Amino acid sequence: MTRAGAPAHVVVIGVSGAGKTTVARSLADATGRRFADADSFHSSAAKAKMAAGVPLTDDDRWPWLERLRDWMTARAAEGVPTALACSALRRVYRDVLDQADGEVLFVLLDAPRDVLEARVTHRPGHFMPADLLDSQLATLEPPGPGEHVLVLDATRGPEQLARDAVDGLGGPT
Repeated sequence: MTRAGAPAHVVVIGVSGAGKTTVARSLADATGRRFADADSFHSSAAKAKMAAGVPLTDDDRWPWLERLRDWMTARAAEGVPTALACSALRRVYRDVLDQADGEVLFVLLDAPRDVLEARVTHRPGHFMPADLLDSQLATLEPPGPGEHVLVLDATRGPEQLARDAVDGLGGPT
């Protein structure tokens, strides 16, 4: 169960290959949060565009981010805390998600390019090709003043990262 005073929403962010889905799912399991992967909120057109190696534009992203924000708000209205895996590479994207009802904590998984490339290259069945990694790294804006972001070293194993994220929330009850 989630701890009293813990954020309503935890959004695990970073570039492709950082481990967002694995960590967010583990965090959800450990804390009783509802898990969602932002990739499942992309339109078919956006997925096809990325699969073709074409980076998304902000025009592609705004409706997607709004769907994610609205999903978190709906869960907050139900009293259900969430764990969301989402790239949210730019501050303006995180600002949209931060508009969800309830407190939002972002957990940035940070790793060197070579680690990320190895993970993306060896990940079967995902629509995100490795050749988009450079555009994601170029887009990534480090957390700035006023952002509620916990930064974790994504070279650590997924189990340890999930424990670090739980610790960053104050631990499970």
